Amino acid sequence: MTATPLQADAGRPIRPPRSRLLPLGLVVSAAITWWAASDDFGVGFSLGEIIDNLTRGHRVLREVLSPNWAFFPQTVDPLLETFKMAIIASVIGCGVALPLSFLASKVTTPNSVTYLVDRGVLNVIRALPDLLYALVLVTAIGIGPLAGIIALILFNLAVTAKLLSETIDGVDTGPSEAAWAGGASRTQMIRSSVFPQILPNYIAYVLYVFELNVRASAVIGLVGAGGIGFVLQVQMGFFAYENVAVIVAELFVAVFLIELVSIRLRRRLV
Repeated sequence: MTATPLQADAGRPIRPPRSRLLPLGLVVSAAITWWAASDDFGVGFSLGEIIDNLTRGHRVLREVLSPNWAFFPQTVDPLLETFKMAIIASVIGCGVALPLSFLASKVTTPNSVTYLVDRGVLNVIRALPDLLYALVLVTAIGIGPLAGIIALILFNLAVTAKLLSETIDGVDTGPSEAAWAGGASRTQMIRSSVFPQILPNYIAYVLYVFELNVRASAVIGLVGAGGIGFVLQVQMGFFAYENVAVIVAELFVAVFLIELVSIRLRRRLV
């Protein structure tokens, strides 16, 4: 016996009514965007002005598209310095971030005062950009890679501790409870039940931070914090855009290769 159309329709789920929040959200987003871009209330963003100014950079664009590859040997040592800065900052920053991340998670830190103080300190460190750290440190220490390394360490510490503490919050608490029942101390519980669960993520975060460091070291070098960024700043100051193009191409290839290797390693670990 075949079902009638009415019987077939009766078995279908009722389509939920369309929400009015989506159109309202789009209208609100458009209004906020207009407010931020308007001349009277915002920053004066204008597509017409951008289009008018596109033709003024033809000389710079022509030089950028004609790299001076003879300048390449002069960039090798600064690029190696950038890698060295990234390695040192990754090891120190991520190493210090590991114990701080345990203090920033309620799973491993029942003391509310310790938890809030550690979270507050990490939030303050993370609130300031690495470029500002580099600018202050260059003023205090002087031009060179040391200021850049310290700036990257602070940047790495905040980012890694934030990501790792959230990973700790999501671990399986069953092994921890078993460790407590067996009479383990807090340090033993963390070492035996929590740390093995977060180790793959921790290694993945270290690789990710190293990748960020190579990019960030090129930026903080613009304020004199060493590395290839300092060379980039000098060449831009001399308007040698054909040399700037060489540095940009090197950075693109280096970051691309690091990202490929990092992605493959993270996929194997996580």
